Amino acid sequence: MTAPVFVADSLAGAAAGARVWLEGPEGRHAVSVRRLRVGEPVVLTDGHGTGVQGTVAAVEGKDRLQIAVDEVRQEAAPDPRITVVQALPKGDRGELAVETMTETGVDAVVPWSASRCITQWKGERGLKALGKWRSTAREAGKQSRRLTFPEVPDAMTTKQVALLLAEAAFAAVLHEEGGEPLASAQLPARGEIVLVVGPEGGVSPEELAAFAEAGARPYRLGPSVLRTSTAGTAAAALLLGRTGRWG
Repeated sequence: MTAPVFVADSLAGAAAGARVWLEGPEGRHAVSVRRLRVGEPVVLTDGHGTGVQGTVAAVEGKDRLQIAVDEVRQEAAPDPRITVVQALPKGDRGELAVETMTETGVDAVVPWSASRCITQWKGERGLKALGKWRSTAREAGKQSRRLTFPEVPDAMTTKQVALLLAEAAFAAVLHEEGGEPLASAQLPARGEIVLVVGPEGGVSPEELAAFAEAGARPYRLGPSVLRTSTAGTAAAALLLGRTGRWG
């Protein structure tokens, strides 16, 4: 049986032969929902690159497990790092995009309030939507057994995205009229790759101009036009393969 994965608040000091505690909501899920018992295998991660493989040593109450550590793993920082700037889709397609990009291996998903987005995050509604994206990244990270979960920062404006693109080792905007396919672009061996995925209505000429000034070129993904919620995942898979991170 594949050992279930849970997120620990901290794994500082974890070492083979030591014991660590799993508490709070994750501990409650392990004890009351998964009904783990002494001797069963379990994997813990802090979501920041550290993972623990071990077995349940003790169960306390309804929300506390003690884990006997068998092995500690440290995941190296990814290089090149892949960030996808995702324009806000309508409905729950944003969570779908975050989920599949997390499972694919993206390192950061940046929400972008593009001018043509039907959905705009404002006030409490925006905070709730951002929370859903972050929760989705966490759960998808667990599901795909990642030790490092993707970052999901606050939503950015076009000006903020342009600054992010200007600092990248490779900056691209997915666009159906891009003159060059992303599959043949010259990619860096190191640094950060930043890819912009536009909204349902497309990236506006003003936004394209701002991104071009920041050093981002338009690229096409293929002969078909993908939905905004799937384009980032397809492009990320291409980049992960071409950079050797899937090798």
